[in-house]
Amino acid sequence: MKKMITLFLLGASALLAGCSDSTVPVEGEQYSKLPANLSTFRIPQVTEVFSLNCGHCGKMEAEIPKLESLIDRSIGKIHVTFNESAQIGAMIYYAAEMQLGHKPDHQMMLELFSAVQMGDGSTIAQRKAAIDNAFQSRNLISPYNLNEEQQAQLFQAIQLADDITTQGQISSVPTFIVNGKYQVITSGHQNVDSIADTINYLIKK
Repeated sequence: MKKMITLFLLGASALLAGCSDSTVPVEGEQYSKLPANLSTFRIPQVTEVFSLNCGHCGKMEAEIPKLESLIDRSIGKIHVTFNESAQIGAMIYYAAEMQLGHKPDHQMMLELFSAVQMGDGSTIAQRKAAIDNAFQSRNLISPYNLNEEQQAQLFQAIQLADDITTQGQISSVPTFIVNGKYQVITSGHQNVDSIADTINYLIKK
């Protein structure tokens, strides 16, 4: 009888230990270590890597305010330059960041996502008008109307973003860089709360 009780208690303690371990993010499942330390670029402690052309990134943007609340800090942004459409998106994003001196606010980001991701039935003129409005309503110059000096500054910002994502070997978005050393695997999470748990874990790591 004593032996059975001992075995039962050992089994129960093992199950409890297993349950507690399941809350700890696992490398390779919820996050990965970056091949290069990106903190030398002085990016924010938590930085989202995204593209205005990415549907999943647009959905993530809607959750950013909640995520920032859960991790108790502002999230920086880096726009990828994977391909031609991403490069165009980067020009639009960095034209705003460059003029503001910081990342666009949440409402402007939603407007930019909406403009860039208009449905197939929309025309180039309609998308341009929506982008122009997002800028001009905030007294900013549209990316289509930048002068040569502003264009040169814009391309510097895009090159920096490209250097960061290339050195980090980041190949999918949206994702988050934490402490310049870790990349969050968003597909390894069920919701924003679990992403926040992983980010908070990595911040302390």
